[in-house]
Amino acid sequence: MKRFAALYHALDASTSMLAKQAALRDYLHGAPPQDAAWAVYFLAGGKPRQLVPVRLLREQAREAAGLPEWLFDECHQAVGDLAETIALLLPAPTQAHALTLAEWMDTQLLPLRGLPPHEAAQRLRAQWALLAAEERLVYFKLITGAFRVGVSKLQVTQALAAVSGVDAKRIAQRLMGYTHIGARPGAEDYARLVQPQETLEDASARREASGHPYPFFLAHPLALAAEPMAEALGEPQGWLVEWKWDGIRAQLVRRGGSTWVWSRGEELVSERFPELQALGDALPDGTVIDGEILVWQPAAPGEEGAGQVRPFADLQKRIGRKALGPKILRELPVVLMAYDLLEEGGQDLRALPQHERRARLDALVAAAAYPTLLASPLLQGASWADLARQREGARALGVEGMMLKARPAQYGVGRTKDVGVWWKWKIDPLSVDAVLIYAQRGHGRRASLYTDYTFAVWDRPEGEEGRALVPFAKAYSGLTDAEIAQVDALIRKNTVESFGPVRSVRPTLVFELGFEGIARSGRHKSGIAVRFPRMLRWRRDKPVQEADTLQTLAELLPRQAP
Repeated sequence: MKRFAALYHALDASTSMLAKQAALRDYLHGAPPQDAAWAVYFLAGGKPRQLVPVRLLREQAREAAGLPEWLFDECHQAVGDLAETIALLLPAPTQAHALTLAEWMDTQLLPLRGLPPHEAAQRLRAQWALLAAEERLVYFKLITGAFRVGVSKLQVTQALAAVSGVDAKRIAQRLMGYTHIGARPGAEDYARLVQPQETLEDASARREASGHPYPFFLAHPLALAAEPMAEALGEPQGWLVEWKWDGIRAQLVRRGGSTWVWSRGEELVSERFPELQALGDALPDGTVIDGEILVWQPAAPGEEGAGQVRPFADLQKRIGRKALGPKILRELPVVLMAYDLLEEGGQDLRALPQHERRARLDALVAAAAYPTLLASPLLQGASWADLARQREGARALGVEGMMLKARPAQYGVGRTKDVGVWWKWKIDPLSVDAVLIYAQRGHGRRASLYTDYTFAVWDRPEGEEGRALVPFAKAYSGLTDAEIAQVDALIRKNTVESFGPVRSVRPTLVFELGFEGIARSGRHKSGIAVRFPRMLRWRRDKPVQEADTLQTLAELLPRQAP
């Protein structure tokens, strides 16, 4: 545990990519395999299920620190992070320990889950008595599920490749599914990650036993008008052009008579989509399809076409349900909009050119003839200007723009161009001018600054009596560090009242907010939900009275929304 805590602090203290790589390699070189297994799990983004209720953790920490509730809350608000707050407030340890990271996980932390509150409280106090000051922050980050440090999965992959001498792409393949929420990695799992050789039979057996997906191939953003496209990319005939769907990117894996559905975030989401589980039964063994999970409105009898995609907000209703009853399955049916075939008959197809994989996919979809499996339509255009005109209608169709896939491209690993390229040619975001009305402190290095904002629009046009601001979105990205510092100072100066960690702010600041999608929502006071809101610019030139209204938002709603 001490070595992992030291690694965490080394990574957290540095912004140098080279220094982070050196720290990762040093740790992996010297760590026992069982410790390295858990370290890779956490650093690559793994999070175990909640170990103890946060309320119990707060109560025990407050009592151990000997603080009244109001003072503990004040400390939490000042620090901005619960794990760091508790780590700072606990009294000094009374004992020492020599437990490794794996021993902490296997014998101390994981057994906490499901214990009666009184027993969990006793074990927590006993564990805290062992923790040295430098270990506490990491411990509480792990126990609260808030473990984050400035390292990407790609950096972890590169460190593993350097330590093992195995190609980074092969490491990336082996890491797929490693950080699944229910995983309990051990020495054998780590050994499989870094073993120098793996026979085709071993790799095939591992994939079949676990239903492992392939690393996802990611697209690069393209921000070009139609005029320079030919010079930059050549003619459209060299590309496969599709709509960019707004759903959940996923791979459907059919092997050994079983079906797995994996999201791009390496979450196993099979149980959330029983329609896709049933689809697996209609596919031949050894099939892996890459596509998008969408809520789909089938065409009515007599209508032309296959139907229409529903807003992402409808898909969120499926994701957020603990139980999927017949009503939700009937009202919000999903499909897999397929756009690539990665495995056929157990054969890895990723080295084939894009156009050949697509031809095989079309043949598979036609042969399956299953209602929840659709092939993403290929778009045709004589020129980029022609395609740009079609792209202008993307939002009315419920899509985000176009995907451009080079015909000879192989299926790469991550966001790369070494075996071909995919581009995402998105339409411009929707935007409105909104007023900042609430603010909350950020996290990590921004814990002392107000960086998380709630924005509002007017409920009626300017000039009407009794109009009021109605909150509709939260955003925290888009400003520079200098702008954040200025906004923080203005928030402190214009605070009307504080409740908990939130400050109510006098309406004085207007920002242009951009977002990818908009839909009706009964859960929001405004009746509107927006997707991926972010600050595009600070409208210093615009008075608060001229900010946009709910009517402006309503005019942006897609036409199919009721």
